[in-house]
Amino acid sequence: MAPSAQEIYTELRAYIAENFLDGKENGEFTRDTPLLEWGVLNSMNTAVLISHIRERFGVEIPPSHITGKRFRNLHSITEMVRELYVQAA
Repeated sequence: MAPSAQEIYTELRAYIAENFLDGKENGEFTRDTPLLEWGVLNSMNTAVLISHIRERFGVEIPPSHITGKRFRNLHSITEMVRELYVQAA
């Protein structure tokens, strides 16, 4: 059964907070926080996040999906993971 968008969002938010924000989940970090603009996701962190998504959700992110548009915030990442999960099922 595919995880819900909320389950994906909750998992990714916790992972990003723990690994890229030193465990600080403040109110400023929301589904629309511009992760690239704020420097939360850089090339190294994005590669780590992609690896986590592969391990946690069993989803391969094709190179064509590694774009600023798809990784701009938690909402866009969640939607991409959900879409890829459904396609792979």
